[in-house]
Amino acid sequence: MRTKILIFALMLTCYSALAQQDAQYTQYMYNTININPAYAGSRGVMSIFGLHRTQWVGLQGAPTTNAFSLNTPINNSNLGVGLSVVNDKIGPTNDNTISADVSYTVQMSETFKLNFGIKASGNIFNLDRDKLNPQDPADDYLQQVNSEFSPNLGAGVYLHSDKMYLGLSVPNFLQDKKYSDNDYAVFQERMNFYAIGGYVFEISPSIKFKPAFLTKIVTGSPLQVDVSGNFLFFDKLMLGGAYRWDAAASALAGFQITDGLFIGYSYDMETTRLKHYNSGSHEVFLRFELFNKVNKMVSPRFF
Repeated sequence: MRTKILIFALMLTCYSALAQQDAQYTQYMYNTININPAYAGSRGVMSIFGLHRTQWVGLQGAPTTNAFSLNTPINNSNLGVGLSVVNDKIGPTNDNTISADVSYTVQMSETFKLNFGIKASGNIFNLDRDKLNPQDPADDYLQQVNSEFSPNLGAGVYLHSDKMYLGLSVPNFLQDKKYSDNDYAVFQERMNFYAIGGYVFEISPSIKFKPAFLTKIVTGSPLQVDVSGNFLFFDKLMLGGAYRWDAAASALAGFQITDGLFIGYSYDMETTRLKHYNSGSHEVFLRFELFNKVNKMVSPRFF
């Protein structure tokens, strides 16, 4: 147990010293609104999404993330809007972010649309020093932080058709610092740059295959590259795998219960030395979409 706590403490120290990164998701291809505001309304229907992620199970103080979002197009316009809430807990820290998104769609051709989006968000950060049990209670870097609020702005672009998508985004432009009462930086938030893309190949009338990628760049942190490949059978059952470069391998599954209800699950297995101290990461999500006679899809879109 002492070994586990020591390892986590070292990870948290490095994490705090470099940058606060956005919450991590394996099912990023279904949770695009949280990283790219231009996605708002792009599915053509009202989409309600909820996700729970438990990372590094068995490691004390490991990250736990809950996310909820809603986005929809505005009828008879080129506008889309979205609202999202993310709670991210890591050890003694509790981070809550609420965001509002607005997108504008330009019809580039008969098949392609280009969305521009902006994101306005507010973040509330808490640090419970009692969970750290510091050797020096007067340590300026380990003081209590209660409901430290900071606003932020972000933007993104999203090019898409029925078969492919590409996106670039920066959810937070402002590099905010979280302070203690003595104005020492506890966490420093850096800009997170995202590039995403995917393409759907129709192998047969009943089988589709979608390779996808996500690249995340954060100053002072290693480059993160996620690649995935998912198969969709009979527009109902999704099975696939993913790999996060130098970090984890994942198995993904999902099922289209009804035309509007989709459930998904993923399991991450660490590929680093950290695998000896945890039993993997779990992520489950539920997406519910509201259709009408005009915007009802002939078959569910694969992203």
